[in-house]
Amino acid sequence: MAHPTPHAQGMLDTDDGHHLYWHEYGNPRGHPALVLHGGPGSGCHPGYTRFFDTDRYRVIMLDQRGSGRSTPNARLTTTDLTTNTTHHLIDDIEALRTLRGIPAWHVLGASWGCTLGLAYAQAHPDRVSALALVAVTNTTAAEVHWITHAMGRVFPEEWELFHQGAGPGADPHDLSTAYARRLAHPDPQVRFDAARAWCRWEDVHVSTAPGYTPNARFEDPDFRMTFARLVTHYWSHAAFLDQGQLQRDAHRLTGTPGAMVHGRLDISGPVDIAHRLSRTWTDADLVVVEEAGHGAGTVTLAGAARKATDRLAP
Repeated sequence: MAHPTPHAQGMLDTDDGHHLYWHEYGNPRGHPALVLHGGPGSGCHPGYTRFFDTDRYRVIMLDQRGSGRSTPNARLTTTDLTTNTTHHLIDDIEALRTLRGIPAWHVLGASWGCTLGLAYAQAHPDRVSALALVAVTNTTAAEVHWITHAMGRVFPEEWELFHQGAGPGADPHDLSTAYARRLAHPDPQVRFDAARAWCRWEDVHVSTAPGYTPNARFEDPDFRMTFARLVTHYWSHAAFLDQGQLQRDAHRLTGTPGAMVHGRLDISGPVDIAHRLSRTWTDADLVVVEEAGHGAGTVTLAGAARKATDRLAP
């Protein structure tokens, strides 16, 4: 399937040495909508345009720090991650909004992008005209522990391999930190093996929906390294947010129309995350797709997300 080409693209330069790739699709005079990709580290892809009616929306995508076509790329051990935090990403989003002359925009986040979208919308509610979240996450310490430790009860054989991949003496309750250390190891083979083991586990725990096939992105060693290094960086710091911050501050979304689309079979981020959020953010519709798991790219979730953005269109 051919993907659209951007009608505008460029680089956003930050004061601390990052160069962030942005690209736009759809109707240049349509309502602006920002896409926040998952991972962290996945980068944006033109395929996200299927979440929108591109006759009505101007779809803006940003490769977050260290990922996609943004530089410096996180796969390089010389890339300093200390300037790669949720707070930096929020500032980048605001800088892009200003650069593109947008007073306020719809925001769509997928997986990790939900965490970032919530954090951005709570920090700048006046800049978000609507918020759509697909495969909802908050990236709390409890969620990270679930996905890296407790989920071993569901996939015990695969989790044992995942634990082994973290290296000798790795704390089974803090595998994100153990992997982050391995991914910064001076030996390239250690880094290679750690990235492969991390992404193998990723493919396991998102595999609950019928018909799931392994993610082809993980066949690329460069992508694996970028993805694994950024995910472990953010997860080992619980997204650089206060414990429970996004649920605690959900009242700041009052008056912001929204939608949350979540798969019933999503074991990576169980539906109770979205359910709890919906109890406070009552301006959002919660749509649970019974046959879907994790991964915004699945047909069922993408279709439900498209219906949500159609409802939210001005």
